[in-house]
Amino acid sequence: MTWTAPPRPAAAQALHEAAEAERRANPEAFSLDPDVIVQRAMSHRVADPSELVGDWRPGLEHFLGSAREDGRLNAIGERIMGEQAASKLAFGARVRATLAEHPERAGRVLQPPIVIVGGWRTGTTFLFRLLGTDPRLRAPLPLELTRPWKVAVSSLRERAALTDQLDAAPNPLHLLNPALRSVHDHGPRLAEECVLAMGVDLRSWGFPATVRLDAYASWLATQDLATAYAEYRRVLQLLDDGDGRRFVLKAPAHTPELAHVARTFPGAVVVHLHRDMVETVASGASLFAVFRSTYSDEVDPTDVGRFQLDQTELWLRRAWAFRAGELASHVTLVDVAYSDLVRDPAAVVSAVYAAAGIEPPADLPGFVEAYQRQHPRHEHGAHRYTPEDFGIDPGEVAERFAFLAVDI
Repeated sequence: MTWTAPPRPAAAQALHEAAEAERRANPEAFSLDPDVIVQRAMSHRVADPSELVGDWRPGLEHFLGSAREDGRLNAIGERIMGEQAASKLAFGARVRATLAEHPERAGRVLQPPIVIVGGWRTGTTFLFRLLGTDPRLRAPLPLELTRPWKVAVSSLRERAALTDQLDAAPNPLHLLNPALRSVHDHGPRLAEECVLAMGVDLRSWGFPATVRLDAYASWLATQDLATAYAEYRRVLQLLDDGDGRRFVLKAPAHTPELAHVARTFPGAVVVHLHRDMVETVASGASLFAVFRSTYSDEVDPTDVGRFQLDQTELWLRRAWAFRAGELASHVTLVDVAYSDLVRDPAAVVSAVYAAAGIEPPADLPGFVEAYQRQHPRHEHGAHRYTPEDFGIDPGEVAERFAFLAVDI
């Protein structure tokens, strides 16, 4: 294996060393005990555990147990996993409380969204953020997905001011791991994945993406994510301004849960991107090896490659099973090859608009060009990797994904 964790700049190393020192001095602050995390959740303006949403206790215990046993977490990883679990528990309660205060939003009828899915690194982010620049569509920003109760009761001017404040502050992830910008750029003005607002019952495919959570991922594969999707619909109702804009959503993590997408958003246009499977698995392994290196000092590239191969196969087998079922008729499926998106993005965008019954922008090539000019490819460095970096055998990949019936 030739992959190694990206080097930490001095500032990032100092943050990690400070966290390790704090953990030695005050281990309770880094606790991943479920009862401690529930008490932390109460500090997020939640009065009582009875306000928490869904059957959250099993998810909490499996998530925290796997983080302790599988995560190989450093001090920052432990602290962030604990904070993430507490904030997720409180999130659903705060959304419901805000909807109770604004019942007119709870009754909002959402237009069927455009939902972009596919394996990791298949062009989903590019297409999602490109479509999100159309003023008739709404691709949620990080602030909207992490604090929807705040956004819902703020004016457009107040929202802009909040975004300006976030934009002026250093990005914590970029401070901890600058290499992340080259594999998946983040920022308060960049539309983000649905998983930021999902998992209030601690059931979310977003969790094992960035941290080693093998036992949790195995348990999650047996779980029903109906609550996660129902609560996410509430988030979108809370965010909807009644201005006619249609949500465009994106998350590779929707790929194994298309049945829930169809039930939650009947009439949705589901755009499924496809890429050569060796590239898909290897690129995803590279992405998440970098992510894991933020929260762990013990990232094994072969282990990441194995996990990525197993999970991608699980996800795509479920996606293909969905296509054969009755619920597939509840959505419009649009298959897009990554190579076509790279070669002729305007043609792909035109096909998506046609499926959604929306007229494309008058100057479609200019629309695409304007986005590409503002967000040039490899703006923050090229993402370089090989399958061999992660112990991925192209022959095994071809054999395991032979069931795919789509031209990529």
